[in-house]
Amino acid sequence: MIKRLEENYPNCKIEVFDLTGTQDHWEVYVESSRFAGLSRIQQHQQVMGCFGPELKTGEVHALSIKTKTV
Repeated sequence: MIKRLEENYPNCKIEVFDLTGTQDHWEVYVESSRFAGLSRIQQHQQVMGCFGPELKTGEVHALSIKTKTV
């Protein structure tokens, strides 16, 4: 999770939490200037796009996203 976010959001503040210890329920926090001018929904859609395949297969069952524009 962290590696994928770092690839998509280099030099940004990123935090990842495994909410259940089962590695399928995650909370991610991304603080990036790339979110400037985007709505919160657009920001979250961008982050979700990083995990499209895993969300489709169920490897990632739940993804809670928190974003902040720098």
